[in-house]
Amino acid sequence: MAANPSPYHQLETRFARLSALGDAAGFLHWDAATMMPDGGADSRADQLATLSAIEHEMTVDPRVAEWIAAAEARADDLDAWQKANLREIARLHAHASAVPAHLVEALSRAGSSCEMTWRTARPASDFAAVAPKLKIVLDLTREMAEAKAEALGVTPYDALLDQYEPGGRADSIDMLFADLESVLPNLLGEVLEAQGRRPPPVRPKGPFPIATQKAVAARFMKTLGFDFAHGRLDVSAHPFCGGSSDDLRLTTRYEEDDFAQAFMGVLHETGHALYEQGLPADWRKQPVGKARGMSMHESQSLLTEMLACRSRSFAIHAAPVLREAFGGGGQAWEAENLYRLNTLVEPGFIRVDADEVTYPAHVILRYRLERDLIAGRLEIDDLPEAWNEGMQRLLGLTVPDDRRGVLQDIHWYDGAFGYFPTYTLGAMTAAQLFLSACDAEPRIPDCLAVGDFRPLLGWLRQNVHRHGSSLSTRELLVQATGEPLSAKAFLTHLRGRYLED
Repeated sequence: MAANPSPYHQLETRFARLSALGDAAGFLHWDAATMMPDGGADSRADQLATLSAIEHEMTVDPRVAEWIAAAEARADDLDAWQKANLREIARLHAHASAVPAHLVEALSRAGSSCEMTWRTARPASDFAAVAPKLKIVLDLTREMAEAKAEALGVTPYDALLDQYEPGGRADSIDMLFADLESVLPNLLGEVLEAQGRRPPPVRPKGPFPIATQKAVAARFMKTLGFDFAHGRLDVSAHPFCGGSSDDLRLTTRYEEDDFAQAFMGVLHETGHALYEQGLPADWRKQPVGKARGMSMHESQSLLTEMLACRSRSFAIHAAPVLREAFGGGGQAWEAENLYRLNTLVEPGFIRVDADEVTYPAHVILRYRLERDLIAGRLEIDDLPEAWNEGMQRLLGLTVPDDRRGVLQDIHWYDGAFGYFPTYTLGAMTAAQLFLSACDAEPRIPDCLAVGDFRPLLGWLRQNVHRHGSSLSTRELLVQATGEPLSAKAFLTHLRGRYLED
């Protein structure tokens, strides 16, 4: 570095160090989810809280504000990537400086403690066991949301949403979700009617040895383009993709009587990983080199799993591989049957297992509940009842227990309020991107049928991954597809797959 680095280069140095700290925290989270003994929970919470406090202190250091102001005054000296990086740095600084350090540390500690309690409460269907800790997380989250809202000039919920979806606002989400709600109930009825006119698909019979499932998962991860020199696959209670772009940690969960759950989960998480591995290498230590928000991240996982790997084309490739691996035979292992299984529409309780048609209802429920929680219109003790009422209203289902209800997702228990809407925003984005990819590369479906993901991945690398956060979410989508996000492509995809197919 030069003897007298410019304010902008001071910022680059500072945020490269912050990136390393964030990576370290990510690996501690991964370890806690995969192999840490239960007795390590308290010390792990301390470690993560300390890292959060250090990151916060480094971000809100008064010199950072001075460097930002000085760099902005000399923005003409910066190239396009540097200007975009400065913009992202300023956004992160605005978020961090709105919240006192003690609150950051307290929320990290509370989230870690609540999450560890959730891990035992969920299988026991014991919401009461985790409710007191969830109340603490919610109170601290409300306090943080109010502080950020005042600093950013937005509502408390929008302040939380902005952490995961930069520039995202509830008013826009309400309009997009309203478009879906106006169509999906009738569409679901039509899909179920059309599905009922066909013979039901046959489920392959297990057991499916976990060792074989792991081998199959690894094989298809390589097929999709995952680089195992920079990542690995493990087991956790809730599947996720974490770590860093150069060392990605994917997890799934296995069931011996159902290979599809883990298989599709791995394909989903691989979509996340491919995005991370495709981010601009020269900028990975800087905010501009990170993924462009969670709706774009979810679009990559859902495009991979739902649009590509649940297609008829992919089933043609996958069927003989799966049949050989599990020693199967007969109709159950035919490509058309596996395709029908992978696109079976059936309202159910579990979000991560939901089909494309019913999935938005799961997200809309969580979105509305968390908005009410943050606004104080709903309290923790009333959450299970509100959840169950919402499932009955949106999907006509009576929730049998909290394990399959309010306890099923990890997000609220580790403090991730404002995250849920990005799942359905991601599904809509995925459909819009996939349609544009196939328009630009018409051979993509035929390539999927022979296990060649290179044309699809190449288009994503060129139009999404390489841009990192240099563009806003809207700019990125308009540049890639020609128009901003709408429900049009998503609904066209659903009708094409489930009604016309």
